[in-house]
Amino acid sequence: QILSTVLLRHIPRRGTDPKAPNTSTTTSSINHHRIFLSADANTNLKHACKLLHQHSLDFLPIMIPDDMRVLATITYTTILEHLVTHFREQRRLFDDTVYDLQIGTYHENVITCHHNQSLAEVLHTLHIHGLSAIPVVDEHHKVKAVYSRSDITFLATATDAQDALSNLDMTLEELLGQQRKDVTTPDVLHTCTTRHTLQSIFEYFAQWKFNRLVVVDDDEMVIGIVSARDLVAYFLDGAV
Repeated sequence: QILSTVLLRHIPRRGTDPKAPNTSTTTSSINHHRIFLSADANTNLKHACKLLHQHSLDFLPIMIPDDMRVLATITYTTILEHLVTHFREQRRLFDDTVYDLQIGTYHENVITCHHNQSLAEVLHTLHIHGLSAIPVVDEHHKVKAVYSRSDITFLATATDAQDALSNLDMTLEELLGQQRKDVTTPDVLHTCTTRHTLQSIFEYFAQWKFNRLVVVDDDEMVIGIVSARDLVAYFLDGAV
């Protein structure tokens, strides 16, 4: 079951815009799969954001209505990049910190893992909590990395299926040591403090196009997590 959470890629059934639920198709044999959601090029940005947020999507395909070809995909980071480029807010709100605004997840609600835990244990934690990534801390509870469920290092380094299963017993410290250092992914560790303003974090996400920031104190201990999804959700909820 643990391996399936990493290897299984659900092929979603075809669906339509949730505003027209009666036109979606369902199949009992694949009722555990999500409906495939998309938007066309005429969809406004607000509605696209709502689709992403309400259905917990990582990306939203933009289709050409006439022949159903995919024109592009949008993500939370591309939305933030667009907003930073085209939106100028003069009010004091953007001078508040994300911590004061409580954008993100903080304190006892933050789930972390230890660098000496096995990959199997961490994948299980991700699965039961519905997380896409988790901060990795050392014996002093200082953050050292972020492990993402999209990381397939343990598969890439395996020689066969049995070797891949054996790699589930590796510790995160061993696994992270095998990762390439010459490439940057959206899940690489980025940190901020409780003193960072909404404006600075807004621009940071848009510039570097990563998925989340780990909020740390002066001792580099985890206080919270702010994701690109959290930022978009804050504005969708009518805070501005």
